[in-house]
Amino acid sequence: MNDDDYSATELGSHWFQGPTPDPTPDRVEGEVLRFGPGVTAAARRAGNTPTAAQIWHGTPPRRRRRSLRYVPAALILLVALALLAWREYGPGVSVRGVAVTAPEGPLGCDGTANVLGVVRTDGRRGTLAYHWERSDGTRSAPLRETLTRGQKEARLHLLWTFQGRGTHHAVARLVITSPTTHTAEGTFTYRCD
Repeated sequence: MNDDDYSATELGSHWFQGPTPDPTPDRVEGEVLRFGPGVTAAARRAGNTPTAAQIWHGTPPRRRRRSLRYVPAALILLVALALLAWREYGPGVSVRGVAVTAPEGPLGCDGTANVLGVVRTDGRRGTLAYHWERSDGTRSAPLRETLTRGQKEARLHLLWTFQGRGTHHAVARLVITSPTTHTAEGTFTYRCD
């Protein structure tokens, strides 16, 4: 075998052991070694042609596709966690409406009026800050009502006691100061002859 029969991609066993005395032209000994980032003919025939990045980094093409199958599940999990966090730690209670109901008809001698304030909310948890104002010039101390999740209504009572003779046109005003300002009032008459 002369030097023209050698190829850079084929290494025969005679390379290491020396030339054989009787070489057969149809027979090649050794293995084929490929150098550089090219696509091999065997990979092209198999239909599994890797990209240049996969050849460079040595990542099989199927491994990347398998890792992407978890992306939708991970996105769904992240969205669910974000919704739970928003529901738990997001905006607090929001007031939808306030109404006050006073006793119907005149209140008799030495009677106590039960004035009811109803605050409708969006059902989120939080705290309402409020006070009552009465037409006799008095005002209650600041009060608080804690609402739990799912509670869409708060019932706030004012007990107003009257004594003595006379007639008084009474007005009870509920003032919500937090989370937003709302007012409502109810009227009734105290009459004792």
